[in-house]
Amino acid sequence: MNKENNNYAVCFGEILWDIFPTGERAGGAPFNVAYNLDKMGLEVKMISKIGNDDLGRELISQLENWKISTDFIQIDDERPTGTVLATFDEHGEAHYDIINNVAWDHIKISQAHKELVGNSDAFVFGSLIARNEESRNTLLQLIEYSKFRVFDVNFRPPYIDFELVKTLLGKADLVKMNKAELRQIIEFLDEDYIDEDQSIQHIRNYFDLKEIVLTKGSKGARYFVGNENYTFPAVSIEVNDTVGSGDSFLAGFLSKRIQARSSEEIMRQAVSLGAFITSRSGACPDYSYEEFRTFREEHFTPTI
Repeated sequence: MNKENNNYAVCFGEILWDIFPTGERAGGAPFNVAYNLDKMGLEVKMISKIGNDDLGRELISQLENWKISTDFIQIDDERPTGTVLATFDEHGEAHYDIINNVAWDHIKISQAHKELVGNSDAFVFGSLIARNEESRNTLLQLIEYSKFRVFDVNFRPPYIDFELVKTLLGKADLVKMNKAELRQIIEFLDEDYIDEDQSIQHIRNYFDLKEIVLTKGSKGARYFVGNENYTFPAVSIEVNDTVGSGDSFLAGFLSKRIQARSSEEIMRQAVSLGAFITSRSGACPDYSYEEFRTFREEHFTPTI
């Protein structure tokens, strides 16, 4: 699929190896978004940092094989490439031990970053990248250059600092969260959770948010924008694993949102891509856009 000539997104944050019982996979939430945005035909740039080690060189090789730009991947001579020890429970849900103080915790800002983000159509970031001071400061500076700030909440215990989360929510234009994260944010704000609509409205008012996307797994997803909200059902599929399902959902969403498509088309792409990746193994399986399009047309029947 040909890339869009004028549109591109920047994904900022962790790029690493997920170490599963069955082997290693390239990962990190912002990288998973970048990979699937690329598959959707959108130009994407990744700002991150890897170690000057074998795992880092393997990541660069993997990115080059996928034809994803490595121009903004920094090299750290002191700290190792990031790794995550991942396991699955009996429900197929992944659990992660995220190794601390690795290369991506120390992303340095540059003038090239500022220009890249300033000219982009979307700047995508999560909360985990801000767990350590250096990358956090770089993120907070780059946010100020962005025209469209996309915050993927993506809580990863024990790295949850709600004062920082409040700052990021206050700077975002679009926020994606899941149902558990919605409840946590409401709790952090010292509010009682009553229902989705009231909680979302409270968060939107509190942070003056323009758009919120709420993902609910097998119960579908909702999109709150302006005075409207849209509810979309999940695609019925056989789950392979859930790694990266939220990241692929966001990639599908942004691939149409950046093109200013209708809310229905945006959400159709999002839930379809999330389901497609969930039906496969890993967050970044090998696939073509044509394969995804066939899946989308065969499986998605909206009931809005």
